[in-house]
Amino acid sequence: MTDLLAIDVGGTSIKFAIWKKQELLDFGSVQTPRTLNDFYQILTDKAASAKEKYPTIKGIAISTPGAVNKKTGVIEGASALPYIHNFKIQDELEQRLGLPVTLENDANCAGLAELRFGAGKGCNSLIFLVIGTGVGGCVIINQKIWHGAHLFGGEFGFMLTSDGQTLSQAAATISMVKQYNQRTGQELNGKEIFDLAHQGDQIAKEERDKMIHALAVTIYNLQHAFDPEKIIIGGGVSANPELLGLIKAEIEKIRSSVDITTLDPVVDVCQYKNQANLLGAIADFEASR
Repeated sequence: MTDLLAIDVGGTSIKFAIWKKQELLDFGSVQTPRTLNDFYQILTDKAASAKEKYPTIKGIAISTPGAVNKKTGVIEGASALPYIHNFKIQDELEQRLGLPVTLENDANCAGLAELRFGAGKGCNSLIFLVIGTGVGGCVIINQKIWHGAHLFGGEFGFMLTSDGQTLSQAAATISMVKQYNQRTGQELNGKEIFDLAHQGDQIAKEERDKMIHALAVTIYNLQHAFDPEKIIIGGGVSANPELLGLIKAEIEKIRSSVDITTLDPVVDVCQYKNQANLLGAIADFEASR
C-alpha cells in the first residue's frame, strides 16, 4: 500500500487528494490554468506541500484528458488543454515534481475506479460507457486497459449507427437535449426531459427512447464483440434512477427479436462519480508497480 498524491486534470479544474491507508484525504481543487508554465507551477507547488505534510508519499498518480501513450509518456490526441500534448510530459513532470509519475486518460481512470473499487469489483473484464457531451469509455481485458493499436480503445462515440449517425450523435445526453429543445422551442436539461418523459410527454418520450435504443443496441453489440463480464454506464445520466430499467427493457426487446442470441448482458451504473478519476489514477499507479 503506497501513499500517493492523486491529481485529476480537467478542462475547468484540477482536483487533488492524498491516498493514504486506502483512503482519499485532503481534497482540493484549483482552476485549470491557460499556460503550460502555470500548469507546471501549480503541480510543483502542490507536490511540494503534499510531500511536506505527508513525507510517506512515494508517487503521483494523474488522470488527464487525451490519449496517453504509456510507452512514451506522451499525451497524444487533442483536448481542451492543447499545451499538455505531443511531448514527453511524463518525464518532464517526474523531473519537476521529484517523484515517480503515472498518467492515464480520464475515461480509462473512471473505468479502473469501477474495476478496483466499484461496480466492476471482482471482474476480470468489463466495458465502461461514459454518456455525456459525447460517448466514450474504456475496454478492460484481464484487468488491464485495452488502449488499442492507435490509442483509440474505448472511443465508442465514433461508431456508426444504422442511420449513419455516430454513436455520440445518437446516444449522448446533449444530443437528446438538443433534439428535444429544437422540436419544442424550450431550454430544458437532460433530467427535466427524462422527468417529462416519465410523466407522459410524447416528444420527451420519443427523444429519450431514441437515446435508450441507441445505447441498448450498442451494449448488445459490445457484449457480442468483446463478451465482457459486465458493462457499466457512467456520466451524469447514470444518476437517473430510471436509466438502468429502461436500458435493460430495451435490450430484452432486441434479444427477443434475434433468434440465435443467447447472451444477456450484465449492465450496471457506476458507483463513483466525482472521485472516479482520482481513484482510477491510483489504481493505474499501483498496477504499474
